[in-house]
Amino acid sequence: MFNFMKKKTTKTETPQQQAERDSAVDKVLLGYEIGAVSIATMVTGLERDGEALTLDLRLPKDSNPEVIQQELGQLLHPHGITTIHMNVRLPAPEKGSGSSLPKQMPKTTNAMESQPSSGANNNANSTNAEPPITKAAPTQASLAAHPRIRHIIVVASGKGGVGKSTTTVNIALALQKLGNRVGVLDADIYGPSMPTMLGVADVKPQLENEQFVPVDAHGMAMLSIGSLLDGDNTPVAWRGPKATGALMQLYNQTNWPQLDYLVIDMPPGTGDIQLTLAQRIPVTGAVIVTTPQHVALLDAQKGVEMFNKTNIPVLGVVENMALHTCSNCNHTEAIFGTGGGEKIAEQYQVPLLGQLPLASGIRAQVDKGVPSVLANDEFAIYYLSIATNIEANINKFAKPVDDKRIF
Repeated sequence: MFNFMKKKTTKTETPQQQAERDSAVDKVLLGYEIGAVSIATMVTGLERDGEALTLDLRLPKDSNPEVIQQELGQLLHPHGITTIHMNVRLPAPEKGSGSSLPKQMPKTTNAMESQPSSGANNNANSTNAEPPITKAAPTQASLAAHPRIRHIIVVASGKGGVGKSTTTVNIALALQKLGNRVGVLDADIYGPSMPTMLGVADVKPQLENEQFVPVDAHGMAMLSIGSLLDGDNTPVAWRGPKATGALMQLYNQTNWPQLDYLVIDMPPGTGDIQLTLAQRIPVTGAVIVTTPQHVALLDAQKGVEMFNKTNIPVLGVVENMALHTCSNCNHTEAIFGTGGGEKIAEQYQVPLLGQLPLASGIRAQVDKGVPSVLANDEFAIYYLSIATNIEANINKFAKPVDDKRIF
């Protein structure tokens, strides 16, 4: 399996010792708090090289990096970590006020050997002090389009269990059936299902020149963390920084062919992976999947709000499991309520892309690895209609292509 974690170990350290030390580091970071918040939530990068640990951190405004470094050094020393390097990002000072932020920690400071400075050398406002790093996080407007991908669409939901992945795979196949070149990236790191739904669970991607070659799934270029795992039962028990690093590696280190659409299946919620994607991947727009149920709508609203705040256009809403028709008596019933998709679309002034039935046939087809659009069953028409609605408005959200970019 391809190793996503940036970790170097000494030749004398056994795999069991590596795992024990990594676990000890995780526990210390999880238990160390700054203002009642675990420092683990502030880690944006982590690398261990033998007895040295390098942390990329985004710290609160009033924190003291020197104190944090020394305290972490004391906590980690019993676990064999003798050197801590900290690359610190701090919030910018308010406009019109002088900076009172501590200087950036030097990369080669040994936390166990350093002593507190005194006098002018400890004054962050000293003329000799290094200025803090105050560069803002990237925004969608600053991200150049991928040179080989025309549109990137993310399919998201505020909560799990609404049929997001089933909807994603059928929308991707429907876009392909309309004559587009389509790829699928399974960004649901903790619950990857695309390989199974597309019938390629046993196919491993090849590596060429340190780049993944996407799996060919019914003519679509597909890549998923599930394609790299040893088996269906292998859990992905990773903390946020490693999971987001895996997503970026799947996106950046893949030799994607020329595509009209890359459809990304997002994990549920509004956490680290969603925020990383919003800051580092040029997204054309998002499709929100919900059910008519009130609780699902509440979480779907959070998803819409997150995309609005990160300047990602919402292409529309898909209402899944809208109606159920009994296979015995043909009675139709709105099991999860009615009008939910229409309500949220109207509230945020976005299109209602389509309404999907609650049908066992849709589930059965993805379980077999032959989704409804591929099987051309009675439900395929619903997904083709959604894909047509997406195509009707997507060009106005397209990212400008950087023709000078070379991969």
